[in-house]
Amino acid sequence: MIENVVVDGELVVVRARASAERAACPACRTSSGRVHSRYVRRLADTAVAGRPVVIKLQVRRFRCRDRACQRTTFAEQVDGLTFRHGRRSSGQQTVLRQVAVMLAGRAGARLAHTLAVRASRSTLLRPIRRLLEPEVHTPRVLGVNEFALRKGHNCGTILVHIDTRRPVDLLPDRTTATVAAWLAGHPGVEVICRDRSTAYAEAGRLGAPDAIHVADRWHIWKNPAEAVEKAVIQHRTLLREPENTAPVRAAEPLKSPEPAPPSLDEPRQSGRLSDRVREQHASVHALLDEGLGLRPIACRLGLARNTVRRLADAATADEVLVGRWTGRTSILDPYKPYLHQRWTEGCTVARRLFEEVRERGYPGGESVVKRHVQRLREAFPHDDPSRKAPSVRDVTSWITRRPDRLDDDQAQQLKQILTRCPALDRTAEHIRAFTELMNDRRGRELGRSIERVQADDVPALHSFVTGLGQDLDAVVAWLSLRYSSGAVEDHNNKIKMIKRQMFGRANFDLLRKRILLAA
Repeated sequence: MIENVVVDGELVVVRARASAERAACPACRTSSGRVHSRYVRRLADTAVAGRPVVIKLQVRRFRCRDRACQRTTFAEQVDGLTFRHGRRSSGQQTVLRQVAVMLAGRAGARLAHTLAVRASRSTLLRPIRRLLEPEVHTPRVLGVNEFALRKGHNCGTILVHIDTRRPVDLLPDRTTATVAAWLAGHPGVEVICRDRSTAYAEAGRLGAPDAIHVADRWHIWKNPAEAVEKAVIQHRTLLREPENTAPVRAAEPLKSPEPAPPSLDEPRQSGRLSDRVREQHASVHALLDEGLGLRPIACRLGLARNTVRRLADAATADEVLVGRWTGRTSILDPYKPYLHQRWTEGCTVARRLFEEVRERGYPGGESVVKRHVQRLREAFPHDDPSRKAPSVRDVTSWITRRPDRLDDDQAQQLKQILTRCPALDRTAEHIRAFTELMNDRRGRELGRSIERVQADDVPALHSFVTGLGQDLDAVVAWLSLRYSSGAVEDHNNKIKMIKRQMFGRANFDLLRKRILLAA
């Protein structure tokens, strides 16, 4: 019975008392109406309008009427509100239990704080330990895979019901004996979807000798990509497009030994200096239009007064950019037409251009040529055909990807690389044939495909097909049956997330219960 409701600062205080006339003893279930004493319980309840709610409930202790009962007195419980030794209402405890199962750790504590409930990460993990584990049912199709308890040190095994995509159990390690013992203790598994680990293969043969083994799809696709990467690394020197090895052209005599007359260059249209001068010129003229003098403009822009005067006297920024050095003769002027011609022909390497003009009598240094080539690159950025050589990862991706998913530039680069390297060309042919076989699920042709690779001189693929041959039945079963272990990989990612939520406070038993309950 509610007596009153009071708002006390940030709290909503509800005062109530139990009104039942009788209560049952929790030990012998004998009903009693003899009151021994009364006391007040303080219960945290679900928040109202963002305000925490506290229930001050007056309850009674009753005397047990059964003299044979071990309890002399007992406290009454209000159904749907209280439970033994609880400092929260049943409703709030249920909410926290669900938050703990779904989030646990600090993530659950942050959500509880949003719900105006004070709960630490340890408070949220304790209810999980008190929950009963769900009953384990043996699936007909079982997925088996490893997961990292501590990456690089300890690994466990996760078992998943492939049809329902729900976890069945977690094992503390990945040894053959542990997995085989679980399979022997849970008869009825007909299909085992596993990776190509020899430990799991042997465990399946020992614990479920009649089960069909199906190889893991993810590893079947990952292993050929690793083999292709090894092949590309072996021939990485052929990835870069070779430079033009043609001999330097014979020096042609110039028409006139005298330097060509200087030509006035136009002011630069880009660059840090040019951009800064144009910005300053615009700012100065904008302030002049507002009626400011040279001194105030210099103070506002932080420029010298002579600089402001020069910018104010110039009608355009180009007049400032054209300096007294613009029309001076350069030692490179007689050779610029030749450099421009070679640039348009595709030679954009400054070192090579320097060697060519030196053969034609250029007496200067390489830095002058480099500066001129840099200006050509800035003026004609799209005319520079030089590009970075594709990386090993790029070429591996191009070979293992479907041809219709490559753009024109990638397809052209791959074609040139395969032309320069016959070994990579043969590797790409075998990978394309294997990919078509996998996509079309032609399991009966896998043996002939392995024989063709072994007969060819592609060492990087030999170890891959040798591994396929050792687990041939499981790979053929994957190509022939509809089962896959994709659900196992999904739960592997979920385990990683749950471990991060628990922040190191999760031992194996707590992690196992958390995974099974969250499913």
